[in-house]
Amino acid sequence: MGVYEKKPMSYDEVGQMDYMEDERDAVDSMDEINEEYYAAEDANLDEYDMITKVTDTSAAQARKGKDVQGIPWDRLNITRESYRLTRLEQYMNYENIPLSGEAVDKECQQTEKGSNYFEFFHNTRLVKPTILHFQLRNLVWATSKHDVYLISNYSVMHWSSLLQNLTEVLNFSGHIVPTEKHPGSLSEGFTQTQISTLAVKDRFLVAGGFHGELVCKCLDKPGVSFCARTTFQENAITNAIEIYNNSSGGLHFTTSNNDCGVREYDMERFQLLNHFRFPWPVNHTSVSPDRKLLTVVGDALDGLLVDARNGKTVASVMGHRDYSFASAWHPEGRIFATGNQDKTCRVWDSRNLSLPVAVLKGNMGAIRSVHFSSDGQFLVMAEPADFVHIYSTKADFKKRQEIDFFGEISGASLSPDDESLYIGLWDRTYASLLHYNRRHTYGYLDSLM
Repeated sequence: MGVYEKKPMSYDEVGQMDYMEDERDAVDSMDEINEEYYAAEDANLDEYDMITKVTDTSAAQARKGKDVQGIPWDRLNITRESYRLTRLEQYMNYENIPLSGEAVDKECQQTEKGSNYFEFFHNTRLVKPTILHFQLRNLVWATSKHDVYLISNYSVMHWSSLLQNLTEVLNFSGHIVPTEKHPGSLSEGFTQTQISTLAVKDRFLVAGGFHGELVCKCLDKPGVSFCARTTFQENAITNAIEIYNNSSGGLHFTTSNNDCGVREYDMERFQLLNHFRFPWPVNHTSVSPDRKLLTVVGDALDGLLVDARNGKTVASVMGHRDYSFASAWHPEGRIFATGNQDKTCRVWDSRNLSLPVAVLKGNMGAIRSVHFSSDGQFLVMAEPADFVHIYSTKADFKKRQEIDFFGEISGASLSPDDESLYIGLWDRTYASLLHYNRRHTYGYLDSLM
């Protein structure tokens, strides 16, 4: 992410967020739909009353025909189908390399749409995900099939789908001070930290800020464990964080920063273990399952495979036409995926990088989030808005489920057991958390029906 793209908002703007930096550096919320909705309602009702009339949607209601987002298409002057065509025609994908999305069309493989691996379960309107930087969309994390952590304005929130309960975990609008003492921790803490990215795994949370801030919290303890700056350079935004178990079983995390650095920390003592430097800003890093390799992608057309012990480049990953912001490893350890602003996710075999295993095309925007399921059966690929795609790895990425909605995506996260998929949606009126559950075929039970 180039320095010219780093545009943090003031805290007044964050607290009263009416817009975000989306793919066009301007609002791309569903203005037409919102205007139609308000016009169709009683003119005597104020805007707050209108918004509160948009309610949750359950699976039972969706089966009876209710829109999963609660959009009242029957009262609007436009159909869902027509508005979908409008969005596809008018949505402007952000590119650092002009026309990169059009240049890849001939490379993309044909895929069969219509699979149904996950089914809609609930849309929660109480949860209001938000986005601070239009290129960074890893702001939703599921730690179980019932527990989700996400960014909402200046807070990290926890949603329990089991208890239908929303609680605040951390509030960054004020002063955060570490309650533990560790070497390198800033005892004075931070004030009004603008959170650019987030990672949550097991009982640990790490948040990264626009100025290289790191805030670490154990979810089982009150307070914050560790506060530090990765760097004091001006162009220091934390683009991505990954938490993982190292080869010895200890919990570590890596940060990817705009100062061209990848840093590895341990989560027991919060000490910096490695600092690898690259020729360009690093947007995302992921660690291979055997902990021997890193995929490193950023403000360059080519990504890198890097030795996780010393940071030396093992191989270049060539083929994308723009900058990449996402990467993920298949749990088996040979295959990895990269998501790019050229609207593609490319799947690679680390043993032969001459050609990608698959080139998967988004419908209208950059691929800003990619995740493999823990069992390795699925690849989840999120565009910046409106579409999340789920590919079957067993079908060689030729079959997919397309989840289709309207709104900017703050993040998409599978639960560790792959039973739940959560998608954060930002929109002025229809902000919500979508919840999908894994479909299972119970042959024995079906035979009894």
